[in-house]
Amino acid sequence: MATTSRPTRAPNKALYLTDYARSAWDIGALSATLPALARAPRGDGHAVLVIPGLGASDRSTLILRRFLSTLGYATYGWGLGRNIGPTARVVSGLPERLDEFRARHDGPVSVIGWSLGGIFARQLARRHPDAVRQVITLASPIRLQDHAHSNARRAYELLENQHAETLQLPLEAGLGPLPVPATSVYTRLDGIVAWRACLDQPSRRAENVEVYASHLGIGHHPAALWVIADRLSQPPGQWAPFRPPARWRRAYPAPCGLS
Repeated sequence: MATTSRPTRAPNKALYLTDYARSAWDIGALSATLPALARAPRGDGHAVLVIPGLGASDRSTLILRRFLSTLGYATYGWGLGRNIGPTARVVSGLPERLDEFRARHDGPVSVIGWSLGGIFARQLARRHPDAVRQVITLASPIRLQDHAHSNARRAYELLENQHAETLQLPLEAGLGPLPVPATSVYTRLDGIVAWRACLDQPSRRAENVEVYASHLGIGHHPAALWVIADRLSQPPGQWAPFRPPARWRRAYPAPCGLS
């Protein structure tokens, strides 16, 4: 179904205060499932750009990028330091990085964004659709209606004087589906942003996939990594909704695409 009309609120204090600790469990789950992840789908090795979340740098996406590299993808961090929002460096630098990787690998680039990074990833797809192959977002509040729906709002507001662009709320109001395939990976256990704000409008090439993860750990949670590998493995023009293999079915709480 489409995004819910029920009230959206920031996660409660219990989820917020335990998110960091729960992210350590996500790393433990990753260690336990490495043999299974070694059998993850492999694609054609195209270029993948990974954008970190608010306050994070490329170090936060290192596990994800190394995993994708083992699957044969040409994987890149964004190379723009710590993500403090849409600064002038980011506004000009992201399209430049996208063009660089597209030219280097002679084809569109898949873009993965974690939290705020997912908002940037979707902006890239709207502004440069010919350069983006698909977008995958991880716990990204892509339909944020109010900064009060995020427990990171104060940190974001402190950085706004450094921003070259303003994120107009509600995000993506009236814009319709992305011009490229899109997968939003989200978790109801998110302690930072309201999970309902992470739901895309399902369409012919857009879906929502729920996993059991923390906000700070979703980028290295094994179920999320499997989704990413599966999505990247699809040949251009042959996108289909995610369906987990039987051995992974219990790792996904809701019918995929219907959350």
